[in-house]
Amino acid sequence: MASSVTWDTLRQLAGFRAAKGYAISLYLDLHPSDSPTAGDAATRINSLVDQGAKSNGANRGDQTHEQRVGLREDFERIKHFFSEEFDRDGAHGVAVFCAGLDNVWEALPLSEPVPDEIKVGRDLYLAPLVPLVGRGEGAVVAHVGRELGLLYRLRAGKLEKIADLSEEQPGQHDQGGWSQARYQRHIDELAKNHLKTVAGELERQLRRLQFPGVVVVCPEELKSEFGAVLTAEARNAIVGWTTAESHASPTELYEVSQPVLEKWHRQRESQLVERWKDEAGRGGRAASGWEETLESASDGRVECLVFQEGVEHSACQCPACGRVSVNGGRCPLDGTEMEQRDEGLDLAVHQVLAHGGQVLALRHGSDLDPVGGIAAILRY
Repeated sequence: MASSVTWDTLRQLAGFRAAKGYAISLYLDLHPSDSPTAGDAATRINSLVDQGAKSNGANRGDQTHEQRVGLREDFERIKHFFSEEFDRDGAHGVAVFCAGLDNVWEALPLSEPVPDEIKVGRDLYLAPLVPLVGRGEGAVVAHVGRELGLLYRLRAGKLEKIADLSEEQPGQHDQGGWSQARYQRHIDELAKNHLKTVAGELERQLRRLQFPGVVVVCPEELKSEFGAVLTAEARNAIVGWTTAESHASPTELYEVSQPVLEKWHRQRESQLVERWKDEAGRGGRAASGWEETLESASDGRVECLVFQEGVEHSACQCPACGRVSVNGGRCPLDGTEMEQRDEGLDLAVHQVLAHGGQVLALRHGSDLDPVGGIAAILRY
């Protein structure tokens, strides 16, 4: 299965718009309490596919014969994937995007459950993915010791090893004719060089992965020593420190890292909401509510879109230029009749990502209730 969702993945998906056919976006909840067996998941897949085939998006009056045939083949491809190819491998959810006529197929394991949903349209339906990104998905966990150097990346609720720099240091039997003090200095120097090697590889991986958040798992007495050999960029990427046994398994490391990542996300939420409040309070670079936010997103002015999980609002979109608005009628840019859409949040997400902005789903607090659960910090 393809790699799990990251901001890069989301931006790539947001940049796609079906030109020849239509795109299917399917989300399936795989939490063990909802899908304890493969049969349970298969039943729900068949139901979702039937629902998608009967949806308005799959039965537009302006579809060509080729597009209708393409959709039928895509629905069959999705069912075949789940019956013959899919391996849940601990994932709590999965997102599948398919647009056969445009040669698009993407299957993403998810670290958290998502509601069962299926959408058919020109664009991919991405809003359900946003809450999963930035909550640690894609984060790096560095398990560090005087001999230990393991780097993991968090994908779909599991830690995948991306580097192993562990090395065994000499023991007392290797002391030879050295004095105890000289031998200890030698051991300390080896340990310091080892930490420098781990720090260098950590920075290399962070650059490759475009600097995700980092949780460092190491003994408390090693924290300052390891921090001292990190570059400023690597130190700035660290979202928290914690401890674990040197022989901790990836599952155990995941468990000790989760509270650190959750605390980091809470702090990030709070900082962004306070920044929005400050800007909105003095009439600065802020948008509040659906109308202002959608207009700002269409204009490419949104630096960061902020919304409370679960909010939704209908909106309108110009089929020609893609501009979105709460109001219908004719597009103010090209005069094309705007089309009604139920997924206003998804439209906002697409616009913001397409213009290089950030998106944050708020899991905690209700500060945005007075403005309909959605707002934005603007570039200008």
